[in-house]
Amino acid sequence: MMIATATLPEASVTCASCEACCCRLEVMLITDTGVPERFIETDQWGGRTMARSDDGWCAALDRNTMACSIYEQRPLICREFEMGGYECLAERAAHDL
Repeated sequence: MMIATATLPEASVTCASCEACCCRLEVMLITDTGVPERFIETDQWGGRTMARSDDGWCAALDRNTMACSIYEQRPLICREFEMGGYECLAERAAHDL
């Protein structure tokens, strides 16, 4: 049985080398995971997303560590975004990493 390598996590991507590319993406809140209200923005139609800093990065990103400051309460989409997976590698490539 052959497995496509594009679906397997990239071993060289770790929390230490990640550079938080996914923290530049828009994150829709579709379930309640306990995200603190200060990190939530609500649009005119009631859609909820993770708040972003003026420079576009997720407001929950700790800029000193480049790690999520609310990791245990992070949104479902962040929990499902696999470090080193296809989407991760595509974001890294888009940022020349």
